[in-house]
Amino acid sequence: MMKKVAMLLMGIGLGSSLYATEISESKVFIGLEVGYAEVQGSVGSMAGDEVIIEPNFTGDNDVEFGARIGAQNGQWRTTFLFDYYDSTDNDQNYEKGLFTIDYYLFENDSAFKPYIGFNVGYANYESDYVDDSGFLYGGQAGVVIEVADMINVDLGYRYSLSDADALDHIGSVVFGVNYIF
Repeated sequence: MMKKVAMLLMGIGLGSSLYATEISESKVFIGLEVGYAEVQGSVGSMAGDEVIIEPNFTGDNDVEFGARIGAQNGQWRTTFLFDYYDSTDNDQNYEKGLFTIDYYLFENDSAFKPYIGFNVGYANYESDYVDDSGFLYGGQAGVVIEVADMINVDLGYRYSLSDADALDHIGSVVFGVNYIF
């Protein structure tokens, strides 16, 4: 638990220090995202008056959506995001808040910018007779494409592991649109 808290604090500290020296060059953005997520979490069932939690994680796929706010410059991007997922197939849903730091692989003025990064955050997972929360941590990779002067789109893959007992991991293919101001 302490390792995860230390990693979260280190990520926030690193993210804030990235822009301390180049704050005048950073651009703030807000955006929306939609993704196709794969969730591995526990589900429960009733046996008489007793709730039974399945020991194996059940996989589920459906759409997640969310909002983001962040800052970026020519090399780095930091983002705070909130995503929501609700699947009626297995009655699984989650809300997650993540802090991400992305590094652009090529430092240039190109409209096409591939990136890699890491994420830390917190999620609340619910399913049949299951309600659990815990830290998330993982990585992402993708590409940002500048489509207009103040608009870029983001296509990437984000994978996060969880320390919650009922949630194993979340993997998402994400499409985002950002407005830069």
